[in-house]
Amino acid sequence: MSYPKEPDPVKFFVAILFSDEESFIKAKYMMTEYFGRFDFESEVKKFDVSNYYKDEMGENIFRTFISFETLRTPDFLVEMKLKSAEIEIKLAYEGKKRRVNIDPGYIDFSKVILATFKGAGSKIYLAKGVWADFILRYEKGTFHSFPWTFPDFRDGRYNEILISIRDLYKEQMKELKKAHF
Repeated sequence: MSYPKEPDPVKFFVAILFSDEESFIKAKYMMTEYFGRFDFESEVKKFDVSNYYKDEMGENIFRTFISFETLRTPDFLVEMKLKSAEIEIKLAYEGKKRRVNIDPGYIDFSKVILATFKGAGSKIYLAKGVWADFILRYEKGTFHSFPWTFPDFRDGRYNEILISIRDLYKEQMKELKKAHF
């Protein structure tokens, strides 16, 4: 027989698309205010896998990843998605066209989850209009995708970044376990 138990904390991160560096810098400041200090920021990469955001964000779109120092329980994903949407709206051109697209998510030992407001297919409803999208699983030293995984996550271009964030998580969990024994 099993009994309810609290989940282990997870490592929160954001995958950010941006077309305006000034808005990106403002978004980083706002995220620090809402979510705490960063402990990882990836290099900035050109986002060239899709034209999906072109009409809204323009031609030159970039992607970067930032993870947050504080581990939290997975249910924080709902609050993080809602606050991220607030940041996007505050920084949008005339309140309509985003200059920054913030995709919050988390990593644990076995998976990467992103938050979304779109509930279709394999997504799982959480609360307050937020859904969880299980996009990658970790096995045998790398991440593996699913048919529904976004193309830029599916092709492995971010695996090294995500493994770096996962490694930070592993170290934090090791320290947390030591502190509790």
